[in-house]
Amino acid sequence: MAFTGVRVLLCLLCVVHASLQQQSPPKKKPAKKDATSSAAIDEIKQQIEDILQELSLLKEQQALQTVCLKGTKIHGKCFLAVNEKKSYHTANDDCISKGGTLSTPLNGDENDSLYDYMRKSIGQEAQVWLGINDMMSEGSWKDVTGTNIKFKNWETEITTQPDGNRSQNCAVLSGTANGKWFDENCRAEKPFICEFNIV
Repeated sequence: MAFTGVRVLLCLLCVVHASLQQQSPPKKKPAKKDATSSAAIDEIKQQIEDILQELSLLKEQQALQTVCLKGTKIHGKCFLAVNEKKSYHTANDDCISKGGTLSTPLNGDENDSLYDYMRKSIGQEAQVWLGINDMMSEGSWKDVTGTNIKFKNWETEITTQPDGNRSQNCAVLSGTANGKWFDENCRAEKPFICEFNIV
């Protein structure tokens, strides 16, 4: 519906633009009329640009709403579970191709909600990839954008995580450990959850 309105407005603006170009300039004071016409054309061009930007934003919002309907919304983000086992890098690429990233909880509430969603959508004893790794520097855990993570939820009661040294550089959220994190070999195949920021 909004797209049809935008098309009608664009057609109307094109007609106005064409009629302004077809008007023959009056014999008196042509410089002033040309300046007025030029300003009107510039204004119409700016309005068209604004409409195109708004249309692009509406398309993005519609895509996010589709993701949220298929997945879940948690703390201003949409999450979509993928119950297909892939290596860390393949899972990350899959999320990027969908317009998101591997899920990375920013606090305890978000981690608990992600754990809850994982249990309902993938399974209670599943492990899913998180968008967290220490591939660049051992022990320096970063998210997929390369930013140091502030929130950590490593398992420390039964085992002292992370404990894999250079052989385990990617993080998983564990269902059997009530949402605690473990380090894992990045080539292992796990299901995953993509996250999408809501604009």
